[in-house]
Amino acid sequence: MTDILRERAERWIAEDPDSKTAQEGRDLLSRGDEEALRSHFGTRLKFGTAGLRGELGVGPNRMNRALVIRVSSAVGNYVLDQVEAATDQGVVIAYDGRHGSYEFAMDTIEVLGGLGFRVFAFDNVIPTPRLAHAVKHLRASAGIMVTASHNPPQDNGYKVFWGDGAQIVPPHDVGISDYIDKITSIAGISRVSRKSMRSENRLLDVPAAVHAAYAAEVDDLRVYNGPTNLRIVYSAMHGVGTPSVEQVLRSHGYTDLHIVREQADPDPDFSTVSFPNPEEPGAMDLSLELAREVNADLVLANDPDADRLCVAVPSSDGYRLLTGNDVGVLFADELLAHGEYTDPLVVTTIVSTSLLEKIAAHYGAAYGETLTGFKWIAEKAVAHQANAGDFVVGFEEALGYSVGHVVRDKDGVSATLIFADLAARCQEQGISVTDRLNQIYRRHGLHLTKQSSMKRPGEAGQAEIAAIMDHLRANPPEQIAGSGVNKMRDLQSGKEINYRSSTTSQVALPTSNVLGYWLESGARIMVRPSGTEPKIKFYFEVCEQFQGDEQVSSVEARAQTQLKELEDALMTLLATRGE
Repeated sequence: MTDILRERAERWIAEDPDSKTAQEGRDLLSRGDEEALRSHFGTRLKFGTAGLRGELGVGPNRMNRALVIRVSSAVGNYVLDQVEAATDQGVVIAYDGRHGSYEFAMDTIEVLGGLGFRVFAFDNVIPTPRLAHAVKHLRASAGIMVTASHNPPQDNGYKVFWGDGAQIVPPHDVGISDYIDKITSIAGISRVSRKSMRSENRLLDVPAAVHAAYAAEVDDLRVYNGPTNLRIVYSAMHGVGTPSVEQVLRSHGYTDLHIVREQADPDPDFSTVSFPNPEEPGAMDLSLELAREVNADLVLANDPDADRLCVAVPSSDGYRLLTGNDVGVLFADELLAHGEYTDPLVVTTIVSTSLLEKIAAHYGAAYGETLTGFKWIAEKAVAHQANAGDFVVGFEEALGYSVGHVVRDKDGVSATLIFADLAARCQEQGISVTDRLNQIYRRHGLHLTKQSSMKRPGEAGQAEIAAIMDHLRANPPEQIAGSGVNKMRDLQSGKEINYRSSTTSQVALPTSNVLGYWLESGARIMVRPSGTEPKIKFYFEVCEQFQGDEQVSSVEARAQTQLKELEDALMTLLATRGE
């Protein structure tokens, strides 16, 4: 073990205000486990546009109180330097039900108090979108949400929102990260007790008016006012969504509501699921079991911080889990068909379905496409609203949706109401949600999507992922699954090559490590390394047109075959890249 690594660990442990993590550090030192010490102390968690997220534990490369104190000081000082009257505008603080969330939030409050900020704090766990709304409504200088969303139970995180109510985008992420690097010790970080802040009127509860405003603004999003006779099953996935979702559904007439009680309250251990992400296999089992028991018309589930929404609807063999793309295009079609807007805009990400662009054209709406990450969708929404246009909906395939102007981030709470309304309209019309989706397919073609990934942990895995991307750039495929490549887009170089016209053009998107291929068959493939996990991800999309009155099942079968051929061909291409 190097002297530098040992000294770094000893300094950190000596300052650690948490006796549990300090003891964890001392145990690591006493064992002399150099690999573990390097993992905990050799670097620090990267601060990016989603803030911090990582495993709980000791050292700068884990989530803990000592790191949160440093980061809070950096965020506070950065905001002071960027925002005029920042202390008076204040910062809004919220937290979820994970291990450490409350303590991290309290540390954050006291550090910001030491910098002179006024702080608005939620008095209990709250969904992430409610924090994002409060920042915008209170016109605060920033907001901080302590959450790791749908990560495993051993993780936590720290998400920063700017004064517009959206997650930070460059250059703020880099700026805050630089401020963190300047902090060599927490000894010089001033903290003011919450009791003192209360007495000086600098620590305030989030006003009741903010809660009322959220409810009223969500109500304004509705484009349906018919019967609400649905029987709904809802799960909070051991998270914080139940009170907000119950309020928003029941207050709008959805009273036949059945809560998955085993998952209704915050549980930091997520005791009934192996991974608290509605997309993961098995996560929806209890919800679907209850749906079958009560013969539900609709199944809704949030992830633990209630910014995502999962939907299941009745099918011939039980219940069908809709994809994020399914839900997103249903939202867009419902809102554009029945809402009244000025210069409407719909937005999605480069790896989500291209069907949204066709729906937008059908209704004469503007269409926007962004990098993955809701911060980019919010950025387009803010710019469009600044030009007096209406932002209708934004979504990403990973179950994230933002309807309207209420929240400039994913909002799984308001989305439950708008989707319940959509399903109620279908019920009133005597059709199913699947029928409604098939109507969209008949109009624009049946779009089928699939995501797959290769997990490659560790430094060797990262090197392999980089090698795959390098290989694809150096050896661009001319055809995939027997279909010629019409165009290739490389967001790292910012160039799009059209092979048909032999032209090259610039792509109007920020630089990112993403490759895209558009095939003669109408299919599309996107490839990108994950920004949060040791994975490389592949996104496939095919589009099949209907021949006359052809049955949906026949068209879907063709699409499924084409989708499998695409995936198999790409995996074969990658497996033989060294030959």
